[in-house]
Amino acid sequence: MLGNLATVPEDLWHATPPGGERTIASIVLHVGGCIVMYDEYAFGPGRKRWDDPDLVPWSREGAPMGEAIEWMSAAHRRFVSHVTALRDDDLGKPRRANWGEDVPTRWLISAIATHSAYHAGEINHIRSLLQRDDAWMWG
Repeated sequence: MLGNLATVPEDLWHATPPGGERTIASIVLHVGGCIVMYDEYAFGPGRKRWDDPDLVPWSREGAPMGEAIEWMSAAHRRFVSHVTALRDDDLGKPRRANWGEDVPTRWLISAIATHSAYHAGEINHIRSLLQRDDAWMWG
């Protein structure tokens, strides 16, 4: 995620690709909010809601690039600190998901990892569309 964000110039942060609706800023806010929410329910008291200021610290249009990336990174670091504190036998333990269901801990970890990877690719694609360099190098 951070590697792909490092290739995004600030003038493209709030830009929308032709025919699209998502901006790179909106994706970062979405990913960060999901990390905060999953962490809150899996490792915390599970009280936050989607409109909580910790999950929506800025509007899509008002999110400053550096601050938003740092906010998402801090959420990720907090989640990783909880994961690294687990023992192997904790991975099968049920934990609460934000929609109220108990699921195995390993599933929650995997969901955040794959969700972040998916959106990292989406960020790269949006950046390349906006820069008009979305072609394969070899053909």
